[in-house]
Amino acid sequence: MPQLAAVSYLNTLPLIWGFEAGPQRELAHLTYDLPFRCAERTVSGEADAGLMPVIEAARLCLPTLGDVGIACRGAVRSILLVTKVPARRIRRLAVDSASRSSVQLARIVLAEGYGCEPETVPMAANLEPMLGECDAALLIGDPALRLDPATLPYETLDLGEEWWKIARLPMVFAMWAGRVDLPESAFRESLEYGRAHLEDYLERESAARGVGPELAREYLTRHIVYDIGPEERRGMAEYLRAVEELELAAK
Repeated sequence: MPQLAAVSYLNTLPLIWGFEAGPQRELAHLTYDLPFRCAERTVSGEADAGLMPVIEAARLCLPTLGDVGIACRGAVRSILLVTKVPARRIRRLAVDSASRSSVQLARIVLAEGYGCEPETVPMAANLEPMLGECDAALLIGDPALRLDPATLPYETLDLGEEWWKIARLPMVFAMWAGRVDLPESAFRESLEYGRAHLEDYLERESAARGVGPELAREYLTRHIVYDIGPEERRGMAEYLRAVEELELAAK
């Protein structure tokens, strides 16, 4: 049976639910890991395909699979840059490096939107220690969802919204990628099953992650875009181009 490496964040549940609990569970075996580890396990052969950051798929020359993934068209709510100084004055940025797509997105947003290129410091996803060491903190996934930006005594940038201001295109964070003996339609069918059975897991999974059910529902149905169409692919190409420019400038 093909081995699929997936991420256990809340936003992946609609994508994987068919493989986890629906008809597609007969087609593949799921294991869970951090986003960048899904890429490493796929390229090493531990997994046949993984749900991974698009930057990792591009760097490893792994083909993307199907027309589903994790994207946004504006505010995403789960990629937050929290800063205790004006954004243009950020010199040290603490990052949860579980998703390298988000770290690179933060660098692009700060360089193009605020004219600064801070040092990035990998740290555990805990806001106060991060801000104790650095000017700003990047939190992603479930830890970001557990924050309420309206109540924080700091400025908060939603990086999905910031990307939209710069590019006027969707931001694609992750897609299935690899080389697997599995019909690409299975990834779409797993998503459709997950969407149709949202109420089967929403309350339980949101509680387990410390996220209110109404926020979780809004997040999964309004903030996250799962369909990767032509506009999303243009946004992904623009993002990869911007990353390449940043890396060339750093040499």
